[in-house]
Amino acid sequence: MLFTTTFFRVEVLRQFRNPYTLAFTLAMPVAMYLLFGANAEYASASAGNGNVAFYVMASMAAFGTATAMTSLCALAASEVGQGWGRQIALTPLSITGYAIVKLAVALAFAAFSTAIVFAVGVLTGARADSLWSWFVVAGIILAGGLIFGLFGLGVGLAFNSDSAASLASISITLFGFVGNLFMPLSGAMLDVARFTPMYGYGALVRWPITEGALVTGGGSEPLWIALANFAVWTLLFGLLVRYGVLRSRRRR
Repeated sequence: MLFTTTFFRVEVLRQFRNPYTLAFTLAMPVAMYLLFGANAEYASASAGNGNVAFYVMASMAAFGTATAMTSLCALAASEVGQGWGRQIALTPLSITGYAIVKLAVALAFAAFSTAIVFAVGVLTGARADSLWSWFVVAGIILAGGLIFGLFGLGVGLAFNSDSAASLASISITLFGFVGNLFMPLSGAMLDVARFTPMYGYGALVRWPITEGALVTGGGSEPLWIALANFAVWTLLFGLLVRYGVLRSRRRR
């Protein structure tokens, strides 16, 4: 237990010394919130059960969580594939314990990223109609973000290289742009977005605010669309992990 706690502490400190991790999981979500949310002229306008600043804040916190889960889980998978597992075998920690610690580190960074974005939101005018919305949105962000841990793990196992974490993080940024997370889409772009990994997650995160209302073009959509998207991509990312495990075994 002491070894596991020490390993967790060392890993957290190591990531805090990683400028890439700090830039993409902490600094970038805050900067994008300030740019597109707090400093926008429409920040105080209503977005349903909160204002636009709150809507953007939730979206950017979701992006930070997805990035943290993806990059750190991809890095963990790559380390095991490159022989770190043999080093772990010399310690009291099992491979399962190693995976749990790595997942806990990723969740810790995701929670820290969300807390930072929310704190900046509080200080810059993000408002919701009720206090519970803050806690519900934060809970959905962290629980839903686990899907991107699967994505990162799958990429790390499948590619087994130092570039796996970078590739996975870049993919998350692309998913955010085409998945209706960074800016409200409409028309054909919105139709395409509904099939992307970030769409269901982002819609669920913002559901306590919008209750399905579309920011552009008017109208609304039922909750089952977001849930179906999330479920399908969870399954696909699970299959990616399975493929990565089989591929890593063949390499051995």
